[in-house]
Amino acid sequence: MANFSFLSGQSNYEMFAEACLEAERAMSLSPTISALAARRAFELAVKWVYAADDTIKPPYKDNLQSLVHEPTFRDALMDNRLWESLQYIIKAGNMAAHRNAQLKPEDAIFSLQILFHFIQWIDYSYGRHYTKRTFDPRQVPAVNHALAAKQRKAQEDAARKEYEAQLGEQTAHIAQLEKRIRALSDQLAARKAEQPAMPQLSADEYSEYETRKRFIDLDLQLVGWNMQRDVIEEYPVTGMEGNPGQQGRIDYLLNGRDGKPLAIIEAKRTSYEPTKGLQQARLYADCLEQQCGYRPIIFLSNGYRTYLVDDTNGSTRPVGIVFAQDDLQRIINRRHEAINPSTVAVNQSVAGGKGRYYQLEAIQAVCDNLNQGQRRSLLVMATGTGKTRVSAALADVLMRAKLVKNMLFLADRVELVSQAKSAYGEYYPDWSLCNLCENKHDTDARVVFSTYQTMINAIDTEAGADGKPVFSSGHFDLIIVDEAHRSIFKKYRVIFEHFDAIMVGLTATPRNEVDRNTYDFFQVQHGVPTYVYEYATALKDHVLVPYHNIEAKTKFIDEGITYDELSDSDKERYEEDFGDPDSDNGTGDIPDHIDAAAINTYVMNPATVDTVLQDLHDHGIRTDGGERLGKTIIFAANQPHARYIVERYAQLYPKESSNGFIKAVLHSEDYAHSIIAEFKHKPNPVITVSVDMMDTGVDVPEVVNLVFFKKVRSKIKFWQMIGRGTRLCPDLDCVDGDEEYFGKQYFTIFDYCGNFAFFREQTNTVDDKPVATVSERIFARKAELIHAFQTSAYADNQQIMQWRNSLVNDLHAQINSWDTTKAAVRLKREYVERYRETDAFTSLTELNVRELTTELAPLAHYDETDVYALRFDALMYGFMVASATGRSAAAYPTQIRALAVRLNERMTIPQVYEHKELISSIVHDHSYLQGLSVVELEQVRVQLRDLIRFIVDANARKIIVTNLTDPLIERTENQPFDITEHYEDYKLKVNRYVNEHRDDTVILKLRHNKPLDEHDYSELERILVHELGSRVEYETSYGPIPFGLLVRRIAKLDHDAAMDAFADFINTHTLNQEQIGFLHKVIDYIERNGYLEPEQLTKPPFDRPRQLFQMFDSSQAMDLVLCIRRVRANAMPPAARG
Repeated sequence: MANFSFLSGQSNYEMFAEACLEAERAMSLSPTISALAARRAFELAVKWVYAADDTIKPPYKDNLQSLVHEPTFRDALMDNRLWESLQYIIKAGNMAAHRNAQLKPEDAIFSLQILFHFIQWIDYSYGRHYTKRTFDPRQVPAVNHALAAKQRKAQEDAARKEYEAQLGEQTAHIAQLEKRIRALSDQLAARKAEQPAMPQLSADEYSEYETRKRFIDLDLQLVGWNMQRDVIEEYPVTGMEGNPGQQGRIDYLLNGRDGKPLAIIEAKRTSYEPTKGLQQARLYADCLEQQCGYRPIIFLSNGYRTYLVDDTNGSTRPVGIVFAQDDLQRIINRRHEAINPSTVAVNQSVAGGKGRYYQLEAIQAVCDNLNQGQRRSLLVMATGTGKTRVSAALADVLMRAKLVKNMLFLADRVELVSQAKSAYGEYYPDWSLCNLCENKHDTDARVVFSTYQTMINAIDTEAGADGKPVFSSGHFDLIIVDEAHRSIFKKYRVIFEHFDAIMVGLTATPRNEVDRNTYDFFQVQHGVPTYVYEYATALKDHVLVPYHNIEAKTKFIDEGITYDELSDSDKERYEEDFGDPDSDNGTGDIPDHIDAAAINTYVMNPATVDTVLQDLHDHGIRTDGGERLGKTIIFAANQPHARYIVERYAQLYPKESSNGFIKAVLHSEDYAHSIIAEFKHKPNPVITVSVDMMDTGVDVPEVVNLVFFKKVRSKIKFWQMIGRGTRLCPDLDCVDGDEEYFGKQYFTIFDYCGNFAFFREQTNTVDDKPVATVSERIFARKAELIHAFQTSAYADNQQIMQWRNSLVNDLHAQINSWDTTKAAVRLKREYVERYRETDAFTSLTELNVRELTTELAPLAHYDETDVYALRFDALMYGFMVASATGRSAAAYPTQIRALAVRLNERMTIPQVYEHKELISSIVHDHSYLQGLSVVELEQVRVQLRDLIRFIVDANARKIIVTNLTDPLIERTENQPFDITEHYEDYKLKVNRYVNEHRDDTVILKLRHNKPLDEHDYSELERILVHELGSRVEYETSYGPIPFGLLVRRIAKLDHDAAMDAFADFINTHTLNQEQIGFLHKVIDYIERNGYLEPEQLTKPPFDRPRQLFQMFDSSQAMDLVLCIRRVRANAMPPAARG
């Protein structure tokens, strides 16, 4: 008798009964078909419950995940263990439906068992004659092994197609059954009310086995492991701890296609740290090494977090997920194939040739990093010095060293991706290349080029012919990150957390402008990239050309337009253009002043534009014997401004403007990229007017003039714009004034918007601050409100408490709708699972809020088409958080009132007029909003959010073309601008001296952690600030760092000396494996860097998996910090040691 046979003949269960029976029968065909059918049966049963019980509220989405995670559904179950186990049915079913996965019989039986428990709950709660039943796996039909694999595969494919077809075909029939059950809901609810709560599942029913099935098994199948052929659970080994008779069992043994071990997985409960099993896993690995003659790779997993341990190179690091079979085989093979990359000659036809020594140095610096165990490198190289060449030649070196097979090149724009692929194809025509933005099916290529967003999507969607995901966690051995900066690492961090690869960041941003987060990501000291070759050095080496800057100001661009300062004729024109035409006199209220920000944004003035164009035309560098203006890029403020510039140039110089002499390059134009191609390769256009399309990635050596006709406040963008003109062009015939010369000697920058002046004064600008999405901001601010509302100030306010519950339900529903098979969600599975528990929101701590806002908020997505309403929600929730927590809220009323003013102008719209009183109060009472309670602010949000879309057109200001005299008030040429970021030659001398004098007494003391005396320190001072350079050069290059610390950082600390420094600590304290691992990380860091600042212990890489004071007790932590300080003190002058 089948486990589900009791459902036969029960008319009330018709909606799901046959589906349950079919799921059990399907086991004889295939576990995969059974799992797929079980998911379908479960979905029907869940919908039956919603139809039968009107106390369970339908969620905002009706997909299965949302239905299961609806709080009222979960509350109805009254059995948290049963609810948690339901997720397995969905995941196993999804795997069967969307992947060519081969589920094992025990997987499908486990799914049927959970389905059985759920149906039992339904029968107990709503049935007429409930009988306690027990699931018997022996009753499940055995798999028919007589079926040939090909036949089984065909049946599985047919089942998938049938499943998809049923979703559509059965909709009407299911709807009828739901309607019938809904009519019986009162009767069914009465039965449920009569029943006491169903006894909960016993706590040990699933235990650790459930943890494995819920997470690790599904992860293995997700990356394509054949669970029946290549994965062995509970694999026995002998010889534990060197004892021939001692046995152990490996949780998972992962074998290669040849049946030989590749890796082991040591699994721990989710409540344990994965590293808890490190020593145990190493003992298992010892046994396998004795058995097989080589050491397997180790994975440590608690289902939430996974670590890779490769004892052959001492590498222990977090990874996104267990690696695919081919990736592991490649790592094992590499052990005996790889060679030292420093011994591989660079292909100098690609990089390093023609005296470009710095390209060879950059490649060598990365290779040295790899030899020291550093898997991340950051190269700072000025635009035009060959970053792409360096990356290609580096990849070639690492491929020939057998360290790299597959590589990924990431850039933030499609144009840059195409350009890089084209360059690589030119350098290495035999390589297999794929531009993922253009050809998503050529994923077998060894070198893949992609934008960040394309790759994020590809991680979850791209599958090979065998159905396995292409871009597994270990697929790429090398990732090149073009223009690496911090906004990339926050917005697209899933890529860098998913892939485990050598990473090399490329940036043209001067090193002192690279933000601290970028240095931290690449695990290098702030201000000290892996290699630097900056603009000033490139000029000395004649690799790039300098610029001649012309800085000018017109009165309107600098100060705006003031009515009282205009001539009488200009006042008349001003009144016509800026007055109210509907007033009695035709002018109405005339503004006293038009702000400078409006000029070239929505106010166009021909005299202003003409001044700039005439300056360019008369003083720009020319070519062809002076007959023709040289190639020029004008950076415009916006698209109307760009079009107006083109229009004015045509009027000023009609003869030149024929035949496409000047063109605008705009995102909104379909053929913008063809204009860029023409600009690169054809005589015309000579002038391109760009809006954020030619700031970076456009390499045209013939460019000799740049016009900065917009304000730039990002120094990264500023340098990118300068970089458009820096390239050499030896064959260009140039004319500057009366002088004609051959070969581009410099280029001219016309700056009419004060950019040079701004960056002279603002030396510490902050670039590329990551911007949260509107959904992220809403989610985070709701979490902050939930936290704020749990204080005593709101405890007795029932309205607030109900609102808090509503906010909790909203976040809970959002979290529960996320698919944990997606990489971005899977990487945050620990937090997702934690906050899928409604109890997690009962009393949030500061840590909880930080987890919700930083770990989970970036995953949030609110499916609403009205983005303007969502933006208003984010604004209002921000105001509410500030109001509820006592933070500064000054900016919010101003922004809200500005929107209300716009709405007040649209009272002819019925929906707006309906809220006339509220809008009028906000507009006319400037303190109105500040006086509202947080509940009243929520009412404002609800009333106005759907109206914001009506003022979108109003926000897009009408372009005003006036015609006023705009005098030139200042013009200077070649004003100094410090392009020398550091004294690079001095640093090279210092590095060379230290490395050549490693055995001198003072340096030997530093390397062996011996304290310096006064004479030693005086000798260091003499060498560094007299012999090699000056004190100014030292301080400019290294800042306040003491001499001894600097020299030790360059010379590094001897390994034995580093171990001796911590010997007493190790002998004094009894340390567990996790603490020992942390200590080795500290020692390794000090070896490589010479010393460690104690405050660095709270930052990467020491803050993972846990921070110092979470891992050690206070006594241990203080003793460890004391050891670190002693090492540092030995490199300080005696007076500083105390």
